[in-house]
Amino acid sequence: MIRSLLPVLLPALLLAACAEPRFYEQENPQRLSDWNLFRDEGSRFIPREQTLVFAPANPLFTDYAGKLRTMWLPAGEQADLVDGELEFPAGSILSKTFYYPTGADGLLLESVDQENELDRARHRMIETRLLVRREDGWHAMAYVWNEEQTEAFLRVAGASVPASLQRASGVTDFVYFVPNENQCAGCHVTVHPDGPLHPLGAVAGQLTAAAANPDGGRQSQLQAMQERGWLDAPPAQSAAASWENSRADLETRALAYMNIHCGHCHNPDGAADTSALVLDGNHRNPLELGVCKTPVAAGGGAGDLLYSIHPGAPERSILLYRMESSELDEMMPELGRSLAHDEGIALIRDWIAAMPGDCPEPVRAFGNG
Repeated sequence: MIRSLLPVLLPALLLAACAEPRFYEQENPQRLSDWNLFRDEGSRFIPREQTLVFAPANPLFTDYAGKLRTMWLPAGEQADLVDGELEFPAGSILSKTFYYPTGADGLLLESVDQENELDRARHRMIETRLLVRREDGWHAMAYVWNEEQTEAFLRVAGASVPASLQRASGVTDFVYFVPNENQCAGCHVTVHPDGPLHPLGAVAGQLTAAAANPDGGRQSQLQAMQERGWLDAPPAQSAAASWENSRADLETRALAYMNIHCGHCHNPDGAADTSALVLDGNHRNPLELGVCKTPVAAGGGAGDLLYSIHPGAPERSILLYRMESSELDEMMPELGRSLAHDEGIALIRDWIAAMPGDCPEPVRAFGNG
């Protein structure tokens, strides 16, 4: 009986294996699998061949989670270059699956390397976020994986996931927060308050980073897009500086770190424009970076410190204080993490410590007594 069904089932199975991702112009499906961006082989979770796995030059920190990112453009469509930036066509889908490697005891482990596919026996997937380019612009949605790791479901209101992370210093218990729809806009809208959503990692500058290709070599991800027919020609620009590049100078690395972690809000048009800090790499003077600058809108988050950056004194700098904090009314970035990023903190601490100069001591009022 089984043998007699093979001629009927085999074409359907082959079709499913090669099926195109699905785009929905209006509907937000409740199941991630409805988008058909991934396939399963036993315990393996694999992006479909029609998608491109990519990694930006500067990854965002999210509680030491790894991120499997994919890009898909509909057949026959191309991204345009407008003023050196990518404009994706309607129908494009970007995905980012947040995961942790798991140890023999089931505890989550810090992710070091980006994986091009995931094995449920060795990884735990937490959420998959989508950015979907429709006719009226980009739309963000988050899908949360079930305990069985068999499906992820749409969570418009976000979610909180208790987690235990094995670190060198011991086990850290924390709550991993999946953003709600409005919180997605908090980072992906860089022109506040009414600007459009747009990608942060799948942009021309970040995609200049080289990645492994199927032949075992390395190439710019913009070149990979061109080879797929998704781009007529890559923009003529040098590779973006990466905060992870230990061979680069401290300032280059620090600015690259702040650009990707802070610049979406701390720019002249961003949600944090009242702070007068410009941390997207477009500052014109040290004061806009926060050097010897008194806070404008930090409130209780200043930690009784006087300057955003105090040259040579990271312990007296509000910028570092807020990076080190995990308190909701103090920490920066204020979205996307529950834990402090030790490696990013060490980088910014070293950068501030190496700064020359000093800030003036405050003028203190004296009473009559």
